[in-house]
Amino acid sequence: MKGSLIVVGFFALGCLLGWSGWLPRVVVENDFTRYVLYLLMALVGISIGSDRQLNDILRSIRPRLLLVPLATIVGTLSFSALVSLFITRWSPFDCLAVGSGFAYYSLSSILITELKTPTLGEQLAAELGTIALIANIIREIFALLGAPLFVKWFGRLAPICAGGATTMDTTLPIITRCCGKDLVFVSIFHGILVDFSVPFFVSFFCSL
Repeated sequence: MKGSLIVVGFFALGCLLGWSGWLPRVVVENDFTRYVLYLLMALVGISIGSDRQLNDILRSIRPRLLLVPLATIVGTLSFSALVSLFITRWSPFDCLAVGSGFAYYSLSSILITELKTPTLGEQLAAELGTIALIANIIREIFALLGAPLFVKWFGRLAPICAGGATTMDTTLPIITRCCGKDLVFVSIFHGILVDFSVPFFVSFFCSL
């Protein structure tokens, strides 16, 4: 929860600085988001590759475990497609791109802004990236706050699916507490796989 609020705070600060005109001209006139994106992708790879539990996770993988991230991906994209029926401003593929963030708000928002700029223009692409940022932050917050209720209403795997890509880091403590320690490896494996899928799904839907 604290991490999400910090991200929102930095986003609001960026908006304020951009609106105020206090930033140096070199920052405003040059697009640094591409380089930030490259750095972010490298850090994602480092965090996954350096995880000390990665070998244990890989050894404990069973084919049926793939059903958990598959349920998350299919459920999220299905709901995103359903929501697109009620939104006229954005195409179904734009809505699917936003949903494909799977709560990974930082990466998905930068990717969408970068990839949609050539077709939508800078303003609309930034707007869609902002929507992705807010929507995926809200998803993480719901996963953090609603985990006990999800377990009660839908079962122990529900908070894992709700957490999306965050189940290997920010939502792992609450998942461990509400779902049990026996699902820790499932949660981490789910987070890694969904996390890995974000750039592929977002890039795919942005290209349509």
